Amino acid sequence: MQTTTETESYRIVGTPRFGGILVVADHASNRVPGDIDLGIAPELMDEHIAIDIGVAAIAERMCARPGTAALLGNVSRLVCDTNRTVDDPAAIPETSDGSAIPGNVGIDREARLARFHHPFHDALTALLNEQPPQLTLILHSFTPQMATKPDETRPWHCGVLYDADDRGARIATRLFEEEGLIVGDQEPYSGKIYNAAIERHVESEGRPYLYLEIRQDLISDEQGQAQWAERLIRVCNQVALEIA
Repeated sequence: MQTTTETESYRIVGTPRFGGILVVADHASNRVPGDIDLGIAPELMDEHIAIDIGVAAIAERMCARPGTAALLGNVSRLVCDTNRTVDDPAAIPETSDGSAIPGNVGIDREARLARFHHPFHDALTALLNEQPPQLTLILHSFTPQMATKPDETRPWHCGVLYDADDRGARIATRLFEEEGLIVGDQEPYSGKIYNAAIERHVESEGRPYLYLEIRQDLISDEQGQAQWAERLIRVCNQVALEIA
């Protein structure tokens, strides 16, 4: 049975181990605390603007293997996006993919950040320092089609992101392509832009990592989640081995 530590800001699944694998999925939940009203239609909370579909289930499956643990965000990215820096307006978004988030307008931003953003990053710092993993997997998922860009197709099965350190990305790309997958290089997002987590926690410390985006239609059901969890265990172990 997996051990779980839960706070308002995050969950830790599995037992972190020195030299293991740490999965970080900060957009893993669509939970909104009862005292926060985002002012949006309830059905939007199941869409990509509120949660990275599939990543929590993948991380939890990976943590069934000894030596793998996960830090999962425990509130929706619409409440607080911990993958943004605190001074980025999108850390508490007022719009997302064409949808207004009126409940985030005119709030006490510092209080919201102190409640969710700071504890998540403090927990990640503690995990990395106290039980340094052999590899940190930063896991996200992306929608096949943005509502604001209906004519734009996203053909990649997954995408690798990085800033200055592309070691994990290059190894993983080779391994994924050997399986016949289409891999985006800094697609559909760039790690040179969306780099709040890697710059603060891994690249600044020289820690090996793999920053991965998976297309959501591939991991929206249990079969896809199981397939990708098994794939990522293999790929992460190989990436860690080759970097070492």
